[in-house]
Amino acid sequence: MAMGWKNLNIEYQATRAGAHAANFLQGFSGHLQVDGYAGYHALASDDCILVGCMAHARRKFDEALKALPKESRKNKMGMAQTALRKFARLYALEKQFKGLTIEQRYLLRLEKSKPLLEDLKQWCDNNLTKTAKDSAIGKAIRYTINQWDSLTRYIDDGNIQIDNNAAERHIKPFVIGRKNWLFNQTPRGANASALLYSLVQTAVANNLEPFDYLKYLLTALPKLGRHYKPEALDQFLPWNLTEKIKPLK
Repeated sequence: MAMGWKNLNIEYQATRAGAHAANFLQGFSGHLQVDGYAGYHALASDDCILVGCMAHARRKFDEALKALPKESRKNKMGMAQTALRKFARLYALEKQFKGLTIEQRYLLRLEKSKPLLEDLKQWCDNNLTKTAKDSAIGKAIRYTINQWDSLTRYIDDGNIQIDNNAAERHIKPFVIGRKNWLFNQTPRGANASALLYSLVQTAVANNLEPFDYLKYLLTALPKLGRHYKPEALDQFLPWNLTEKIKPLK
């Protein structure tokens, strides 16, 4: 997630078709961080630069480890275990780099992360032919190799994150809750909850207490009346209300 103010816009669609993402991102220019889903990768262009999610690659190896017999999981030199240690080193560096400037993070990634990434890639290449493509470990290695260019793009810009976990954390409550909400049985209900969660999670991302933010909106917005210019809503954006709404933490 980029520095500065943060805006989370959640949109409901009935399917995962890539056309929905293309419509949603029409006119977008910048870095788009996604997993390996082909529908997203069709969006790549000179203006829309795809960045991979290292957490998704790591998750494949974690799944490969869990697929092993219990006794085999204890083998620290196993393929899945070895790969997970390599990912752990990359994440340990990101933890060290937290709080640094964009330029500092960029330079340190080139110095420290790049050699670890090269080692991971070499390891995957060396073990590619040693694994069945349909096995869990084989799928993990092939996913990582196939996504390599986008997975390593984060080291080119200190403002890019190693994964899109921040976005996934904000969407998780929506995904968990939708099974419990009766009004989400229709597209209209899903759209309504997507709008509400966009407001709540944008408030959270900008460190505002979401209940107080919603209360303020419901109190202040009616005072605009029925006729107002769109720019009048700018004053209600979370990053413009840090002096009026108490912080989340």
